[in-house]
Amino acid sequence: MDQQATPPAGWRGGGATRLEAFVDAAFAFAVTLLVISADRVPDSVRALVLALKQVPAFAAGFALLALFWYAHVRWSRHYRLDGMLATLLSLLLVFLVLVYVYPLRLLLGTFFAWITAGWLPMPLSDVAGAPQIAFVFVFYGLAFASMSACMGGLYLLAWRRRRQLALDADRAADAMGEVAAYGYFCAVGMLSALVAIGLPEDAVPWQVAIPGTLYFLLSLTGLVHVLGRRRARRRVEAEGAADA
Repeated sequence: MDQQATPPAGWRGGGATRLEAFVDAAFAFAVTLLVISADRVPDSVRALVLALKQVPAFAAGFALLALFWYAHVRWSRHYRLDGMLATLLSLLLVFLVLVYVYPLRLLLGTFFAWITAGWLPMPLSDVAGAPQIAFVFVFYGLAFASMSACMGGLYLLAWRRRRQLALDADRAADAMGEVAAYGYFCAVGMLSALVAIGLPEDAVPWQVAIPGTLYFLLSLTGLVHVLGRRRARRRVEAEGAADA
């Protein structure tokens, strides 16, 4: 006899709602837009090699999309909100991911072509200088920041409804930790876009690389999450003491 799998501790349910299924389908479709050799099936060894050279950019793009997809999965399972605002934020996330996939593919392909000195294929055919690359960075930064703002908004909604959801101190603090982390994502994306906007038309290669290198600041996200979580936990404990 088949036994129903026990959901992980802290999860509010294992079955996906229609909205969650729609979000999953949108992310799956976005991944298909990243897939190697999306235009046509390779018909020669040379075409196959060229398609395989797109694997690094595809893998990096897949990882970034998976990051946002799993963030929504965890939010759905831990907090299970289905109000109007939560629905609108989830639908906005779907819209943004389908927009985000295009600059993601172009930017990652350009990055890998750059670091391999052209050995990996360049996806852009009209790169004539700094303005074109800066435009891609601006587009990417705004899309990345917008998606991060959506996820941060979903977790902020869970934080504000912590009493309605009867969240314990750990789960409530986790929500605020995620708010801090995605707020930091948003800030880094906007900073990169602003720096890209400020690039001069005659920028040298190291200047053009600055908007991209700013994303290495995301390595500090764990610290931001911990700080946000600690602050939220102190607030929840203070509220509990006041109620007592």
